[in-house]
Amino acid sequence: MKQFLKFTLATITGIVITSVVGLFIMMGIFGAIASSSDSPVKIKSSSIYQLDLKGQLVDRYEEDPFALFAEAMNPNQPKQLGLDEVLLNIDKAKNDTLVKGIYLKGGSLIGGMASIKEIRDALVDFKARGKFIVAYADTYLQSNYYLASVADKLLVNPSGMVDFRGISSEVLFLKNTLDKLGIEMQVVKVGTYKSAVEPYIETKMSEANREQVTAYTTSIWNTMLGEISAARGISVEQLNAYADEMMTMQPVEKLLAYKLVDSLVYADEADSILTSYVKDYKLLTHNSMTKVVDKTKFSKDKVAVIYAVGGIDDGSGTGIVSDKLVKTINEVIKDDMVKAVVLRVSSPGGSAYGSEQIWHALMNLKKEKPLIVSMGDYAASGGYYIAVPGDTVVAQPNTITGSIGIFGLIPNIEGLNNKLGLNYDGVKTNAMSDAPSVNRAFKPEERALMQAYVERGYELFVKRCADGRSKTTDEIKALAEGRVYTGEDALRLGLVDVLAGLDDAILIAAEKAGLSDYNVKEFPAKESFQTRLMKSFGEEAETRLLKMQLGEHYKLVKQVKQLQYMNGIQARMPYELRMY
Repeated sequence: MKQFLKFTLATITGIVITSVVGLFIMMGIFGAIASSSDSPVKIKSSSIYQLDLKGQLVDRYEEDPFALFAEAMNPNQPKQLGLDEVLLNIDKAKNDTLVKGIYLKGGSLIGGMASIKEIRDALVDFKARGKFIVAYADTYLQSNYYLASVADKLLVNPSGMVDFRGISSEVLFLKNTLDKLGIEMQVVKVGTYKSAVEPYIETKMSEANREQVTAYTTSIWNTMLGEISAARGISVEQLNAYADEMMTMQPVEKLLAYKLVDSLVYADEADSILTSYVKDYKLLTHNSMTKVVDKTKFSKDKVAVIYAVGGIDDGSGTGIVSDKLVKTINEVIKDDMVKAVVLRVSSPGGSAYGSEQIWHALMNLKKEKPLIVSMGDYAASGGYYIAVPGDTVVAQPNTITGSIGIFGLIPNIEGLNNKLGLNYDGVKTNAMSDAPSVNRAFKPEERALMQAYVERGYELFVKRCADGRSKTTDEIKALAEGRVYTGEDALRLGLVDVLAGLDDAILIAAEKAGLSDYNVKEFPAKESFQTRLMKSFGEEAETRLLKMQLGEHYKLVKQVKQLQYMNGIQARMPYELRMY
């Protein structure tokens, strides 16, 4: 027996040591890869920057140590492309005389319409320097066609496709499913248009929700059409007629006849088009361009860009965690080199409590330094709450914003308990000790208390907006009720100040601070490769594994998981929008 225990212990010890050593070896390999890939790249003469339009567009990209594993497990999982790096690389290409043009290759980049427009605007600025852009794809998503329409030459494969059919927005309603399960979603809210709760209590859109969705989808579509029209020389009326034909399924020759594209070529033939611009060109990939040294002159004066991306306190750990963001804001306040601040908001909202904490920290920052807000794809509900402290609020025409309203959602699973034969019994010391309970319906007095609680939150939200926008509470209430707007409509209504992108917001911040020479410093700082690797083995492991296995379907799991973290009242957008 002693010998058995001895060998068993030795085996277990060996396994542990092997695992630990293996872990450190793997970390060493990853570290070596990371170090070797950080070598700076020099641009050669007659270069063309190739930007591959594929993957998932995110506000900020941080290198993922497990990307290779994810690709091995799910080859179809989209890789991430950082908007921050794309904009910086286009700027590098614009200012370097050795870069003659940009080659947009592919048309399957998945991203929000405001972010897509931000890239398109940067490309327009690039062309203003007298440089060219060529775009080629086998298939263009509708949003990618809008992006690529800026090109001097717009090419598509003879067997390819251009998705051009207009915008639709669809909502999944769960009420019938919940009824079958015996679950009643008990709702308290303020705002006629606050439709975040509709999927749980209705089977179709309310008229108010249909009105607002129609308004902002039409606004986004018209923005796209206006810019495509100007770039391609096709009237808006004609573009709408083409969309009604559903060009997605039309013969590719029609695209050429309608002047939606310039040529039908195969991928290898795109080379001759590029050669017509630069005879002996050299392609510079996006990864290589990222490693090109930024030639911006060093300055001790900084404009800080604070990123606030994702749901507010939604429990995912990847969105906006209010206490972490507050800590970052306080760091920026204390940083003497930071003379002005841009808050980059791309959030559909979330916890009303978390939004209030961030608002308070921003108000403290505003006392010390100019604060400019740049809205990304979303700055709605809680996302708008944290935007209103800005001295100047900047949005894209197709940014989704507003949604000034609040709701609370508590399930009643009494019907499910009955189906399962579950019974509950207990004792309590006071009348409200067991309130609210998920095992029974609201009592009238409980609902009244919850409604009063939500209304107090709404009044505070409205006051924050009124103070931030220099309006009366009545003026804000006339625009509120949970209604969602595009940036274009928000400008007309006085909810934002300027229609522009992040780069313009930085220029405004510098001007407010009286800066002519400055550098941009991002907060929070991007984590090192090694730090992200260690986190991958920790609390993020389960999430990463699910993402690798489920790909795009992970979003559905994430939405369900978020329900358990909706503590307190919520200042959240109606639902996630997907418009490609």
